[in-house]
Amino acid sequence: MPPEAAPVIAKWIDYFQCEFKISKSRATKLGDYRHPFKQLGHKISVNNNLNTYAFLVTTVHEFAHLLTWNDHRNKVKPHGEEWKVNFKRMMKPFLEKQVFPADLELAITSYLNNPSASSCTDLKLSRALKRYDMLADHTRLEEIPRHSVFSIKDGRRFKKGEQLRKRFRCECLDNGNIYLFSPLAEVLVLSTGT
Repeated sequence: MPPEAAPVIAKWIDYFQCEFKISKSRATKLGDYRHPFKQLGHKISVNNNLNTYAFLVTTVHEFAHLLTWNDHRNKVKPHGEEWKVNFKRMMKPFLEKQVFPADLELAITSYLNNPSASSCTDLKLSRALKRYDMLADHTRLEEIPRHSVFSIKDGRRFKKGEQLRKRFRCECLDNGNIYLFSPLAEVLVLSTGT
């Protein structure tokens, strides 16, 4: 995470007596919060493959879950109004310290108007965060032409089709099935469409 953010996060870990773990990359989530159970306290984990700014946003997201659980236990929705209020409140010190670059701060401020369950579902914020990734051999699906052939991490090959509302309809060349992909999905281009 950005160095100037670390003291705030360290205070939160200490204050909430939270076990904070940096996890190996998980395909389905960037971070996770587990409320106290039996004799165990709060647990937060954040993926190790995130860029510094995505790591911080994900960390704040998970701490907002912790604060919401402390205030309401499991009587409210995980990403309901209570969580949104806590997320905005917990993001405030980092915005005040100007931890984020200007383009990212603008995207975060816009996202804070109505934060969603995941920063990944907000395309504007996700695009802004991905600008700081260090992946050189991958491209976002939205950047390649229609009918291009690409592969994903597990090696399956796909042909890019039309964009529906937000997602692209893609045919798996290995089994003929149709899958919907986020425009921000990271793919390895095998051949460009015509």
